Amino acid sequence: MFQFLSASLLRKEKNLNSSDFLPVSSQDLIERNINQVDFVFVSGDAYVDHPSFAAALLGRLLEASGYTVGILAQPDWKNVEEFRKFGQPKLGFLVSAGAMDSMVSNYTANNKPRSEDVYAHGGVAGHRPDRATNIYVQAIRQAYKGVNVIIGGIEASLRRTSHYDYWSNTVKRSILLDSKADLLLYGMGEHSILEVAALLREGVPARQIRNVRGTCWYTSRKEEIPEDAIWLPAFQDISKNTEESRELFARSYLTQEQNTDAVNGKILVEPADTRFVVQMPASLPLTTEEFDRVYELPFTRRWHPMYDEPAENNKSGIPALSEVKFSLTSCRGCFGACSFCAITFHQGRRIQARSHESLIEEAKRMTEDKDFKGYIHDVGGPTANFRHDACEKQAKAGTCPNRDCMGVDPCPNVKVDHTDYVSLLRKLRELPKVKKVFIRSGIRFDYLMMDKDKTFFKELVLHHISGQLKVAPEHVSDNVLSLMRKSTHKVYEDFAREYEKTNRDLGMKQYLVPYYIAGHPGAGLNEAIETALYLKKTGFVPDQVQDFYPTPGSLATAMYYTGFNPHREGADGHLEKVYVARGGHERRLQRALLQFNKRENANLVKEALRTAGRPELIKVLLGR
Repeated sequence: MFQFLSASLLRKEKNLNSSDFLPVSSQDLIERNINQVDFVFVSGDAYVDHPSFAAALLGRLLEASGYTVGILAQPDWKNVEEFRKFGQPKLGFLVSAGAMDSMVSNYTANNKPRSEDVYAHGGVAGHRPDRATNIYVQAIRQAYKGVNVIIGGIEASLRRTSHYDYWSNTVKRSILLDSKADLLLYGMGEHSILEVAALLREGVPARQIRNVRGTCWYTSRKEEIPEDAIWLPAFQDISKNTEESRELFARSYLTQEQNTDAVNGKILVEPADTRFVVQMPASLPLTTEEFDRVYELPFTRRWHPMYDEPAENNKSGIPALSEVKFSLTSCRGCFGACSFCAITFHQGRRIQARSHESLIEEAKRMTEDKDFKGYIHDVGGPTANFRHDACEKQAKAGTCPNRDCMGVDPCPNVKVDHTDYVSLLRKLRELPKVKKVFIRSGIRFDYLMMDKDKTFFKELVLHHISGQLKVAPEHVSDNVLSLMRKSTHKVYEDFAREYEKTNRDLGMKQYLVPYYIAGHPGAGLNEAIETALYLKKTGFVPDQVQDFYPTPGSLATAMYYTGFNPHREGADGHLEKVYVARGGHERRLQRALLQFNKRENANLVKEALRTAGRPELIKVLLGR
């Protein structure tokens, strides 16, 4: 249980000013009589004092534990003086690229620069460097020699070992080595950051911290490697871009995936040239009490006042806040483990949930906000309708290393129960000033269909949708869905019929909006045609189609780079090969097929059908 200094953590919303936020300047330190902060938190995001933003959450957690923290948000990385703004911290710099991998933040799936950054002042792009973690550490090293530098956040977490980098089309070493940081925190960092902070306060240099869960450290001395560690293939052996090295990469990924659980995961070690990167087991999940305490810290739930003035595009504020300002984070983790999602590598498959009491208190404070219009926008997490572990044994034994909870073949031990979620939603709906409670984070419809009790299904349709429900079947081909770790297409069709029937029975007219991915490993033109024909038959063609984005840390990215499925081995002892659509042109053809009704796609659709040997379908899809 976290031990905080403050007896009363909740902040009343009144007339807020800069003194209600964590320090962002040397002037703030003078006004608070702070000579030297313990930590400087460097973030690729603008500073929003809300628990959905890591700098605020971890900064407030450290503050409540007796440490002083300065926030250096989106610094000018070309000016070393920016990193001297607070002076040298007593204990060290904490560095994060922000809420997203900086390359994902800066570039689209087709490697085009993004026109905006919702985590920046006014949404203006360009305030976060490419490979932000590396760039920030480099600037810190120039500013202060020998200072402790600890990296974390999604970018560091998902690049903690050798990883495929889509933007350079190469395998890169652990970001711990490439950045020249002293220590890496991976996953959700509450436990690890407090343990590391305590060791630093005791005088242990960051480079010598060895036994903290949720961390990666490195050494050049083999004798320092724990005896029970599992050895991964060396970086130099998996980065040669030969078929043999790619298969070795895939096998390495599988070993890492099998050791992401805090209960049964083992220490991993990966050689890289003359050094060894050591990954300690994951941090233990937060208890409900700990989760509650973290979210009850005195957040202002506002962007810092320095963003009230217009940015260079004449817009003020931080756009990302609008997505979460009136939403409730009720859970973490996801046992769905979709192949294209890195939640498994970052938050894990175990579910952590906040108590009803904590969520209701947060909702009550939300209703007092002058901008609240009566609508709670979301109550959820990675998957909204997961509020407990997948099965009873996970608390003691951890998640199964070689068995999926969901997917095309759901585990029979999965506990299907929406009772707790229904109870929570009912309590929230009854609050004064609350007109409607929406669910906008992902609903796992296959889990919903597994529930014989239709209470949640009915209440979802009756109370928690605004005209349309967005779900993610992702594809039509069962082979592709299997590689995605999604349910079969039949499950989606059954769900769609049940959704239509429930709306009809309740006298409501609401629509289903499915999301689809083009170019996922395993999907070729024939699979895209299969999806297009289904969309033609059902009369729904999506306005938007997501191109598969090979981001670090996901199973699908491992398949994309290697062309192998790490989970399937053939009779010859080699991993099963997976078709991968490479290059922008075929990806455009697949996307065009999924949006065949757009006039600008007509020529691409014709080309795709002719290439696939299906020219007779031109008239079927295009009507000409």
